[in-house]
Amino acid sequence: MMKMESKKWNEQIKRTDLRSLMTIQNELLYEVELTGAGMWSKVLGRGKTLRIEDLNGGANVGMLLYNADEKQERYNMPDTLKGQQIFFVSNPYCLHSDMGRLLCSITADSCGWHDTVCGYMDAKQVKEKFGTMTFQDAGNHHYQNARDCFLTELGKWGLGERDLVPNLNWFSKVTSNEEGVLQFVPENSKAGDFVELRMEMNTLVVLNTCSHPLNPEREYRTHPVKLSVHQSPPIGPDDPCIKSCPENGRAFTNTEDYHKLRFLS
Repeated sequence: MMKMESKKWNEQIKRTDLRSLMTIQNELLYEVELTGAGMWSKVLGRGKTLRIEDLNGGANVGMLLYNADEKQERYNMPDTLKGQQIFFVSNPYCLHSDMGRLLCSITADSCGWHDTVCGYMDAKQVKEKFGTMTFQDAGNHHYQNARDCFLTELGKWGLGERDLVPNLNWFSKVTSNEEGVLQFVPENSKAGDFVELRMEMNTLVVLNTCSHPLNPEREYRTHPVKLSVHQSPPIGPDDPCIKSCPENGRAFTNTEDYHKLRFLS
């Protein structure tokens, strides 16, 4: 059974252009440019689409996701990967929670590969790799680390260190060689590349633009991104994200049931 589902999934991927540009056309609700090594968090309502655009190329956007109404539910990397039999994410994959539901779906992607397994750097790692540049030394150009950025934003929502989980790294590509060693692929993302995420529940989105932990560059560089929010188009019966594999269909049904029972219509 698993082999048959895997074969169907592979055929689906061949039919689906992972670099397809199903860009949203609805009215712009929000837009902001986030500087390199910046941080951001917002609650995005169910049915909103977040578009992240790499402005200059070479960006990395670390992201954590939580159910905004019940924050003990959050993005689960193992379930996201094993259910869809993947190592990276792109369109038409979905991002699963630890409760068997969907936090969001990837409805468009011009980049084609986003890291799911390498995590983020902390202050010690940044110091060992780049040296020290404090706020007193350089103001807003001081060296940031993703862990502290995550904790700063999580603190705004009553969350903390215990709520850190494996994160996503948008725009970064990591592969494995024959010995199983992970390797960073430079220049995976070009200027203008983007990814669009449709929220399947009210979702707390926490992100930063700090460097990927496996990026071999020895100079501390920052890469800005643009964030924009639109109302998502209605979900049709043949939605490619939900239809992409059986696990996504089941998780979508679980999410629909959750909203029917949890909230007033």
